[in-house]
Amino acid sequence: MKNFSTATRALRRRLGTRVSVADDALFRASFDGSKLAFPPEAVVRPRARADIAAVLALANRHGVPVTVRGGGSSLTGSGSPVRGGWVLDLSRWRRIKIDADAGMCHAQAGAKIADIHAAAEAAGWFYPPDPASKKYCTIGGNIACNAGGMHGGRYGVTRDFVLALKGFLPTGEYVEWGRATKKFSAGFNLRDLWIGAEGMLGVVTEAVLKLIPLPPARWTLLTAFADEVTALGAARALFSQRVQPAICEFLDRHSVQCAEIKTGRSVFDGQSGRPVILLELAGSVHELAEQKQTVLAWARSHASAFREAASRDEAEQLWEVRRKCSGAMFALGDSKLNEDIVVPLRNYEKFARALDRLRASSRLPIPTFGHLADGNLHVNIMYHRDNHAEYLHAEKAVGELMKTVVALDGAISGEHGIGLAKTPFLRIQHSPAQIKAMRAIKTALDPRGILNPGKMFEVFKVWEHPRLKIDLPWDHK
Repeated sequence: MKNFSTATRALRRRLGTRVSVADDALFRASFDGSKLAFPPEAVVRPRARADIAAVLALANRHGVPVTVRGGGSSLTGSGSPVRGGWVLDLSRWRRIKIDADAGMCHAQAGAKIADIHAAAEAAGWFYPPDPASKKYCTIGGNIACNAGGMHGGRYGVTRDFVLALKGFLPTGEYVEWGRATKKFSAGFNLRDLWIGAEGMLGVVTEAVLKLIPLPPARWTLLTAFADEVTALGAARALFSQRVQPAICEFLDRHSVQCAEIKTGRSVFDGQSGRPVILLELAGSVHELAEQKQTVLAWARSHASAFREAASRDEAEQLWEVRRKCSGAMFALGDSKLNEDIVVPLRNYEKFARALDRLRASSRLPIPTFGHLADGNLHVNIMYHRDNHAEYLHAEKAVGELMKTVVALDGAISGEHGIGLAKTPFLRIQHSPAQIKAMRAIKTALDPRGILNPGKMFEVFKVWEHPRLKIDLPWDHK
């Protein structure tokens, strides 16, 4: 890793106490939710736009890598400074302003998603994207990976709610893409190019977000099924009736078993370890009354058991199985390859059978859960890091998983992005011509290659690198 001490001294002279080289600050900025740590030379906490411009100008002059950081909750290593250099920490840029008349939110990059939700709802509006780490992740990070969440199937993902962006090109030049208007068709749409670019094409400092009216009523139903193929087939049957749940979450039997062990009780008495679908309808009281009857008829026809919530408190109790399953998986192994693949609706049952074959061939537990309304499933390959045989099985299993997903016309990532973790599989998803086009865009906007380098295009095998043995706030959410 290169030494950039001369550039760092120049940076400290320019920005003073806004630049930290203290050991604890460097350690905290060295990793994200992937727990892959690479120490930077300095952490910069800018106070104003001029500070960011100065950082990027100096970085270009000296060829210093710059990694932008928000909440640090990325699971792919996209926030880890793999090439060292400087970390640009925007976590203190947290201002949120709701335009209640226009139904828009003006949020700085470091604003947490849960705070955006709360501010919008206080004004009678709703911001649907809701990653599981919403208490910790920021809108800047959500824009970087085009985050989704449980509401994605009905309402869409981050890209569907971004009206405008403000920020800096990698060269340090300030730009604005779009305006706080509901229509904008003046020139190339570079706003959407930044969304999902994982901080490689520019630095987002502020976003204008579209809000929708807050649904006045909700209704929650938990259903159990004989097996995964039956559950996924039932989901297809529900969607064929043009029912669009606000949330439709799936947990396979392995995920349910983990949650049951964690909580010490069965999800359904007498049907322990059954896969479940947890769904929520949202809308007017009239809309819900009509849809509830359709959904209950579906449950009677397809489910082995079901239970509806009579109140929001009861709904919270039903949601406990979903909240507990991820952290509980570490009872199956101390390491996890957490993949956020996407499968088309028509291939749900094929994927369930393929996953069973992968469990058998790898001899590893692979609990799976996720968002059925948009096909975004979280496949968790669990293994013990110090068990060499399991490590080799996990390495092979993740490669087979990605090949299967692409063969089923799916995507290797739905909301986490590529980062470091999925770099070995980008060429499974994209042709050489497609990757060449992406590289050309990167070179055009970032000619010195300073912004978040070492990600996406260069193969990095996460299973070959040690991870920090620490607990992060979102690990056991």
